Amino acid sequence: MSVVWHDLECGRYAEDLELWRSVVREHGDPVLDIGAGTGRVTLDLARHGYRVTALDRDPELLAELAQRAGELDVETVVADAREFEHPDRFAVCLVPMQTIQLLGGVEGRRRFLERAKRHLLDGGVVAIAISEVFELFDVSGGAAAPLPDICELDGIVYSSHPTAVRAEAGGYVLERRRETVTVDGTRSVARDLIHLDRLTGEELEQEAAACGLIPIEIRTVPPTEDHVGSEVVILRA
Repeated sequence: MSVVWHDLECGRYAEDLELWRSVVREHGDPVLDIGAGTGRVTLDLARHGYRVTALDRDPELLAELAQRAGELDVETVVADAREFEHPDRFAVCLVPMQTIQLLGGVEGRRRFLERAKRHLLDGGVVAIAISEVFELFDVSGGAAAPLPDICELDGIVYSSHPTAVRAEAGGYVLERRRETVTVDGTRSVARDLIHLDRLTGEELEQEAAACGLIPIEIRTVPPTEDHVGSEVVILRA
């Protein structure tokens, strides 16, 4: 089930793909993709001829990624980004879609940044997407919400509807209503919450510098009708 929701809520996003390709064109491979999921970024890079290791803590998502990869030059690793150990060293480590903001504050980010630095080749880079500001709304207060993402698989209709983005201490909470309707009309509804740390590019650069990574630039992914924009902080080992 996690594959369906991941693909529905994240898999169609493509606005950032050219930026990740450009980073790898400039710095080479092999590439480590953090929070790879079902392979949105990994498979795009592999199809362009790059060697990619996909890391995620969800084995179901990575199993689907491996199946989709087929003969592409892709390895999957089930691990927590704050604790992983791998024998290879990488030219590029990518952290798309605000994954860094899911790691549990300053301490979680420090643990990841130290791991990333340890796994980079000399002169290698880590490129990290963050969103500094989210547009707040709450349908329970009468605000308009984005349209739901909907798909049908094996006769079951899946709908994921964003219902709120709220500020909270130290960050934001993103709320969705997930609904399924089976072939016989049975309907189920669940609430999904994601907590994101508040983080700016400058703060991330300072934290990275304390871990021995050198800030070199910040690039921008523009917003779309359905997704917030991102700043991509690029750091050199």
